[in-house]
Amino acid sequence: MRKAGTDSYVPGHGDASYDVEHYGLALAYKLIGNRIDGDATLRCRANVDVTSLGVDLHALRPAKVFVDGKAVRFTHRHAKIEVKLATPISAGTPFEVRVKYAGSPRPVPSSTLGTSGWEELADGAIVAAQPHGAPSWFPCNDRPDNKATYSVAVSAPSDYHVAVSGELVSSKRSGSSTTWLYEQGVPMPTYLATVQIGRYEVTELKSDVPMRVIAPADRDAAAFDASFGQQPKMMAFFTKLFGDYPFASYTAVITDDDLEIPLESQGLSTFGRNFIDDDWDAVRLIAHELSHQWFGNAVTLTEWKDIWLHEGFACYSEWLWSEEIGEKSADERAAHHHRKVAEDDGPDLVLGAPGADLMFDDRVYKRGALTLHALRSEVGDEVFFEILRTWIAKHRGENVTTEQFVAHVAEVVGRDLQPLFDAWLFEVELPDLP
Repeated sequence: MRKAGTDSYVPGHGDASYDVEHYGLALAYKLIGNRIDGDATLRCRANVDVTSLGVDLHALRPAKVFVDGKAVRFTHRHAKIEVKLATPISAGTPFEVRVKYAGSPRPVPSSTLGTSGWEELADGAIVAAQPHGAPSWFPCNDRPDNKATYSVAVSAPSDYHVAVSGELVSSKRSGSSTTWLYEQGVPMPTYLATVQIGRYEVTELKSDVPMRVIAPADRDAAAFDASFGQQPKMMAFFTKLFGDYPFASYTAVITDDDLEIPLESQGLSTFGRNFIDDDWDAVRLIAHELSHQWFGNAVTLTEWKDIWLHEGFACYSEWLWSEEIGEKSADERAAHHHRKVAEDDGPDLVLGAPGADLMFDDRVYKRGALTLHALRSEVGDEVFFEILRTWIAKHRGENVTTEQFVAHVAEVVGRDLQPLFDAWLFEVELPDLP
């Protein structure tokens, strides 16, 4: 039996009848013509008795599909590979799906979410997959609650650098192309997997946690030091507040192109050249993306309706960094943004379930941060930061819900704070700032 339809915010994505435990991806990418030739092996486990499978793949064309080594018949419609199994797979049984595919990748469109996924740059390519763009470049079970490990090999022209959300194992040149092999040993949802390709050089930063910046060589050195050069201090600050960094290393990729917003992925964040700037709006977003490694990557929502658990926490991390470096305090940032949110005349928003069309509304970020500031004001600094550290420690590697966070707060504080969360998360009217 197959259970389709896993999240109303991204309809048509994912298949809840099985989980992928590991993705083995081998890609050959041609920049001229924007073409991928891919071979994907998905090691899976059935959650229920399975008689048919759905695998997400947008625009690219599957040539052959194998289940447990045997070629199977399939259809590919509406960005979904559908396979009817001749022999059912019993609940709990491991199995393997292999897909050979090719074509020109392009972003996945949505009338409510915009487009996301594989994009061509002026000279290179990026993947910006949140929330529904992973099927633009590999066959997957596109659900945020299905975390898997990854092995990703990407062949590209040798004068380009390839970065992937994982740890570099090897890079081997053969003729005019180089194959880069990355391993992601910490389970990761599909939307946090990324590939970045460009004419970059690597700069290692001095930090207790391995950190690097992959960027064009002709960047402005002074502006770089004032922005991305601050990341080791940010890392030290966030590990003190939130606990140990959850991955083996952290990479910031800076594209030669300007980008409207940075892009989040696991162990790696992507920025445009325009973020090499000492302006607060650049610096805050560098801090924002780094904090996502705890809030969003290590601990990940189960359903997209709980996006405030990522963006509210990352936005509040900006305010904490501002306070740390002697800029405006968190109190001042909260007061400013409370006024801005109160003045916003956009459609009604319920933070705990904003709807697909508002899930990336700026009020989700700011009201989410204000919720945390209200909690901090209620319980005091010592208890507040204990809440954050123990939340990460307890749920690291897991998927979570708002209800779990509310229960966690009650457990740490020793009393029920449901009325506070009801007002900030589940009422349209903006509460007064404590």
